[in-house]
Amino acid sequence: MSRLACEGGRPVRPDFLVFGRPLIGEAEIAEMVDTLRSGWIGFGPKCLRFEQEFAGYVQADYALSVNSATAALHLALLAANVGPGDEVITTPLTFVATANVVTHVGATPVFVDVDPATQNIDPDRIESAVTRRTRAILPVHMAGWPCELDAIGVIAERHGLTVIEDAAHATEAWYRGSKVGSISRFTAFSFYATKNLTTGEGGMLTTDDSTVIDRLRALRLHGLDKDAWKRYSPGGFMPYQALEPGYKYNMTDMQASLGLHQLARLEQSLETRERIWAMYDEAFADLSGVRVRPLPETLGSRHARHLYALELDLDRLECDRARFMSALGSENIGTGIHFVPVHQHQYYRDTYGTRRGDHPHAERIGDRTLSLPLSAGMCEDDARDVIAAVTKVARRYARTVAQVAAWDETAELREAA
Repeated sequence: MSRLACEGGRPVRPDFLVFGRPLIGEAEIAEMVDTLRSGWIGFGPKCLRFEQEFAGYVQADYALSVNSATAALHLALLAANVGPGDEVITTPLTFVATANVVTHVGATPVFVDVDPATQNIDPDRIESAVTRRTRAILPVHMAGWPCELDAIGVIAERHGLTVIEDAAHATEAWYRGSKVGSISRFTAFSFYATKNLTTGEGGMLTTDDSTVIDRLRALRLHGLDKDAWKRYSPGGFMPYQALEPGYKYNMTDMQASLGLHQLARLEQSLETRERIWAMYDEAFADLSGVRVRPLPETLGSRHARHLYALELDLDRLECDRARFMSALGSENIGTGIHFVPVHQHQYYRDTYGTRRGDHPHAERIGDRTLSLPLSAGMCEDDARDVIAAVTKVARRYARTVAQVAAWDETAELREAA
């Protein structure tokens, strides 16, 4: 077995494979140049076109372009009239932004553990978390697999709650024959640099609620009744009024220039990620020290293949996750962690008294999984490098049969004590 690069051996590849490297093509570059030459680079006609095409893709009545999924979630909470004293049920296994926006409106996030098979919020645990102060449920489609929206919807309807989907990972996802983005009252998408569809930074909020869309459009840009394009477009300057104190959450035409072409080839990009996913599944199925997470199977549902999370079997490895990831980094393979559960972050511990042990399924996933490179910007040779590096590191740190037996015996004694 060749030596690890961190121990003086030769790396699997000569250059570093960045985690989440985007695929930016000539069409995006040409569109960006066209925008720069147009003289209009802020919110304008290309944002409006992107909104229209995205709404068509997810089969929603309205799509509102914004500067991040965080902004989209914040606006959705405001439109749902969630505020001080209210509670919002969500998952701890997510990026902190999901919970942060709840605190931004003065409400309290209430965490519910996940289903270990899907990594999504467990609907069976939601009901017991509902109180008279609950106003919304905020499920996250973890890694790209849609939550059980039927079960969540039944609970929401029974208690008069608004469902706001965090679909930051799930632009391409379908749930039981319906496109994610067309199901709940609000759905937020992310176009961050590592996402399947990227605008560098950016996001989208979709809704079918005609009663709130005008307010959302105003809130996106300082609460004004006219956006900048309407104020300065051909026909002359038009005065405006502030309807309420809003936010600087708009997208720009420069970002939309990327998004228009990213969206146009999104299905083709998904095929690339599906091929790489299948390569990983086959390569790691029998590799000691790691566990492949099988995809759920639900008729009419589709995984967006945003994150490929590999679970480390730490009982069969002589290293912890940090050392495993560091070794992969030395082999020039980038990795990620998705996620440190929100209730374990200092602010939430100090503010809400959350602690380790509150949500064991989320904690186990947060402790043991790492995300491997998965991008339409990768080729199959890149994927083979990832496979070679993971295999090399796993074999180097694999415990012997005797060590595993001793480890298991020690674990049994600890449990018995």
